[in-house]
Amino acid sequence: MAKKKLRVGILFGGKSGEHEISLRSAASILESIDRKKYDVVPLGITKAGKWLHSAEADNLLCGGASRLLSGASSPASTMSIHGAAAGSSAAGLDVVFPVLHGTFGEDGTIQGLFELADIPYVGSGVLGSSAGMDKDAMKRMFFAAGLPQTPHVTLLRSEWRTDPKKSTRLLEKSLTYPLFVKPANLGSSVGISKVKTRKDLAEAMDLAASFDRKIVIEQGVGGPGVKPRELEVAVLGNDTPEASIVGEIVPAKEFYDYEAKYELNGADESVSIIPAKLTAAESKKIRAMAIAAFRACDCSGLARVDFLMAPARRSKEGKAKPAEILLNEINTMPGFTSISMYPKLWQASGLSYKKLIDRLIDLAIERHKEKQQTSFTR
Repeated sequence: MAKKKLRVGILFGGKSGEHEISLRSAASILESIDRKKYDVVPLGITKAGKWLHSAEADNLLCGGASRLLSGASSPASTMSIHGAAAGSSAAGLDVVFPVLHGTFGEDGTIQGLFELADIPYVGSGVLGSSAGMDKDAMKRMFFAAGLPQTPHVTLLRSEWRTDPKKSTRLLEKSLTYPLFVKPANLGSSVGISKVKTRKDLAEAMDLAASFDRKIVIEQGVGGPGVKPRELEVAVLGNDTPEASIVGEIVPAKEFYDYEAKYELNGADESVSIIPAKLTAAESKKIRAMAIAAFRACDCSGLARVDFLMAPARRSKEGKAKPAEILLNEINTMPGFTSISMYPKLWQASGLSYKKLIDRLIDLAIERHKEKQQTSFTR
């Protein structure tokens, strides 16, 4: 008797500013997933939050009818999709692969739905997802774990708008320029600005405040005139996570913002170097820090951990100072096209894109089975 195929729902789109990136990631997975092992069910969410199934989901993925993109009504209502996740005869999904980046997909909200539906899903749970999305909460967890970070301050939008002069004084007392101003809850470097002097601060704060109620302001690594190296590690696993080799991104722009990640092409595009040119000791340290960060945020399944490395230099007294390696952030659902850094790092570490998809589905089922050992009533 032939082994029953697992029915896998690939969920993509969503209401976040990373909707288009999600479509790219999902298209790549749908093209590469082993159809001999899995019965694949495409599930789409429009920018307006409408859930789509089968043909309409495919239409969304391919940039189809404008009525879908605008959220016009469809036969697959939100309730029917939720029912499918719960295992109704409409779909009977065995596992969901939520290829959703950013708000409402990577922040614990959709993960809570899957927990309530009691269905296995790829990636971190509610806590890991929400902590990985909220840069303020993430940094607090990194601090508690003793992981090195650049100095930073978190301000509320209301604090900034009520008294910008007071907020400016606080920032300049705590940090030194250049500063990186970021919305706490957003991905793909959306809403992030590099601020070199006070004259650019207000514009950067207003931009970040338009995307979130919390604003994280970080001190630039290495100080004025220093462009730190941007290093990345892919982590895979549940209770015993593994780290890939270390890769490096050389941004086409001053830092790795949304345009540098997704919109520049040809000679202007950013360059990835895999493996990064590091000493064995540096690579070992960074990989260990990546696993520690993954555990600090209670992540599972997958995550990409990003680092900043200031070059070795000499102090004013002439003493040699080693390269400074600082944890930047963790991304619990990184870009997942076949040319995204997360799959490329595993490819270079010996795990193919197709096998990586298999492994993530296995980890989702493993985590769900482990959770079944927990009692929720007396």
